[in-house]
Amino acid sequence: MTGKHLEGCRIMIVEDELLIAMALEEILQDAGATIVGMASCVADALALIEREDFDAAILDVRLDDERVTAVADALEAGAKPFVFHSGYGPELLPQRHRHRPLLRKLCAPAAIVRMLCTAMA
Repeated sequence: MTGKHLEGCRIMIVEDELLIAMALEEILQDAGATIVGMASCVADALALIEREDFDAAILDVRLDDERVTAVADALEAGAKPFVFHSGYGPELLPQRHRHRPLLRKLCAPAAIVRMLCTAMA
């Protein structure tokens, strides 16, 4: 996938692995997105949701020992599209969010961009 498919989009990244968060940041910026913030724990993610304006989010399913259910619930309540990005399968997704897209780590950059575009459509 080439081009700036996310041009003008503001994205939040919720990921506890620094190298993966940095890789996601680079992929999304290369696609034209602006990263409004990165969070590595549930509390920081919830704070970002409260203070930042953004178009979509990409969420790891587990942040250290925390599940991101509260983050997914807050995004849903605010009508913000999001996709999960995890090394785990769908069985670890929060039950009420299993209809959400799941990208398996480490997937192709084009798949990440495509899935975020689809989620925002």
